[in-house]
Amino acid sequence: MIREDRLIRLFLDLIHINAPALQEREAMEWTKAYLEKMGLEVRKDSGGEKIGGNSNNLIAWLRGNVPGAPKVFLSAHFDTVEPTEGLVVEERDGVFYSASDTILGADDKGGMAPAIEAVHALMESGEPHGDICLLFSCAEEIGLLGADAVDLEELNLDFGYVLDTGPPVGSFVIRTATHDNLDILIHGRPAHAGKDPENGINAMQVAATAIQGMCLGRIGPETTANLGIIEGGTAVNVVCPFVKIRAEARSTSVAELDAQVAHMIQRFEDAAAQWNTTVEIQHHRHYNAYQIAEDSPVVQVALEASRNSGFNPALRTTLGGSDANIYNAKGLPCIVVATGMDKIHTHDECISRESLVDTARLTYQILLSASKVR
Repeated sequence: MIREDRLIRLFLDLIHINAPALQEREAMEWTKAYLEKMGLEVRKDSGGEKIGGNSNNLIAWLRGNVPGAPKVFLSAHFDTVEPTEGLVVEERDGVFYSASDTILGADDKGGMAPAIEAVHALMESGEPHGDICLLFSCAEEIGLLGADAVDLEELNLDFGYVLDTGPPVGSFVIRTATHDNLDILIHGRPAHAGKDPENGINAMQVAATAIQGMCLGRIGPETTANLGIIEGGTAVNVVCPFVKIRAEARSTSVAELDAQVAHMIQRFEDAAAQWNTTVEIQHHRHYNAYQIAEDSPVVQVALEASRNSGFNPALRTTLGGSDANIYNAKGLPCIVVATGMDKIHTHDECISRESLVDTARLTYQILLSASKVR
């Protein structure tokens, strides 16, 4: 059975370890010691070394006692979208919040802790199960880098579950979007802003021309686009010589995504031509969409486990990305399990005690259901 006291203590211990992307070593080493004390086979891979971080991915095994059962994995990530140094946690009406000027870090410790507790409870229960792998990645928040560095072929897994999205607990993401990034560099021409501005080309005006009339925000039901970062200039008395813009677009339809990206690129190129200057654009496909069939074992196991846990299971589509996009792209079927983390990537982030327990209960049932698949 899930032990609430142990689960909550584990969650609180994890979120109090500062672990921004590429700086997860302390969290990884702490978790490694915790899992070894549980009696799991634990090792670090070389993923962090490949991406310039101070931590590698962590891989732990609970060996099975059911011959022929599939090898399943539970996954979450160590890193948080912002540092959590100095975190002060406050519990109000059974919900955990940050009382300090930081995020809480429930993304993704709200996935890690229930996954670990589910395995711990299974070990204590004596219930039959197959091989179970805990796969905890680094540098997820800055581009799914740790997951991309995992050697999945070596692990020889059958399917799995990534605990990394928001409520309602008992639901699952089986369909996601493709996500593209754009890095734009607009060239202007510097000149003294007071003496001879007519000799300059203001890159900010070029950017404004491009952005005016550009389709942004919600483009369609499952297509979005955004300009997220704009920076440039050298001094207030110099006609702006350059502007850098970082942008993105997402869609469940690759055709719609390609059309949106082409539109954005065309706007920048037309504006540059209008102002008699140039623009450099780098287009990168961040990750690919996945869609898992409802009748696949990974989905059917999840639905059975959700019903057995007393939930009304739902299958969802999201435009957000996770390590599941990487694992599916490499041929390893997996879906995302909803947890209780809410208002993620903001300082209002929170998660309830009840949802932590519910996520652990659901994950425990997933492991039991998976052992019956042949």
